[in-house]
Amino acid sequence: MFKLAYSSNAYMNFSVEETIRRIAALGFAGLELLADVPHAWPAGLLEERKQAIRDCLADNGLAISNVNGFMMNAVADPRQPYWHPSWIEPDAHYRAIRREHTKRTIQLAGELGASCIQTEPGGPLNPGQTWRQAAEVFYEELMPCIEVAEDEGIYLLIEPEPGLMIETFEQYLEFVGCINSPAVGLNFDIGHAFCVGQQPEDWIPRMAEHTRHYHIEDIAGSRVHAHMIPGEGAIDFAPVLRAIQETGYDGWVTVELYPYIDNPDDAGRKAKAYLERTLQRATEE
Repeated sequence: MFKLAYSSNAYMNFSVEETIRRIAALGFAGLELLADVPHAWPAGLLEERKQAIRDCLADNGLAISNVNGFMMNAVADPRQPYWHPSWIEPDAHYRAIRREHTKRTIQLAGELGASCIQTEPGGPLNPGQTWRQAAEVFYEELMPCIEVAEDEGIYLLIEPEPGLMIETFEQYLEFVGCINSPAVGLNFDIGHAFCVGQQPEDWIPRMAEHTRHYHIEDIAGSRVHAHMIPGEGAIDFAPVLRAIQETGYDGWVTVELYPYIDNPDDAGRKAKAYLERTLQRATEE
């Protein structure tokens, strides 16, 4: 049986300690920790703050499902605060910010007892840049991080995303086919798959050997990439949850609802109740 967690990126208006307390109060078993401001930006996280996070998690009975190394609001790139700096920026010095942040996030995961982090899948292609050229740059930047992940015993997960270099599972498989490392895996985002026309329940068994963590959210029938509370969009979650169960996956499924920062408690409560009802119904059918 998999376990439900809630991503702290819905709690951008709260401290990490208050976020932990709130997510625990909702009844989630785990929390995905945002390795970014205002929660745990690795480059500026003192040891006393790391210990405060450990203590607060223990006091509230929460585990870390995953460390989110995707978002980089701390850099505040005006183009898009989640994607940039990407792995494939034209400026090598700017790319290095992403690379070094990822190394620090891997080390932070190890220090906090997490098993995995996720990162962005390359980034948006630059004007005139082919997919193959972008993949070569991504590979060169990612390899030093993979070495750190292997040393730390942490999974480094690539998350396909609409509009970025790796959008589909076929592209993921093509890219990781060039990487020979047990530390690299897939963060399977249910909503992202739906956005690009890949039915999640069809791909869950096909990608099971790669999947180390799931993100879950709903998407509107338009398939536009905008996260919604499960049950309020167009995804049929009963076959999705059944498919996850049937693979024997017993890790974390993290609810990711960062658009709901004005009322993250209500969004999380609704998501959890809906997913638990749907899972019960799916397993009884």
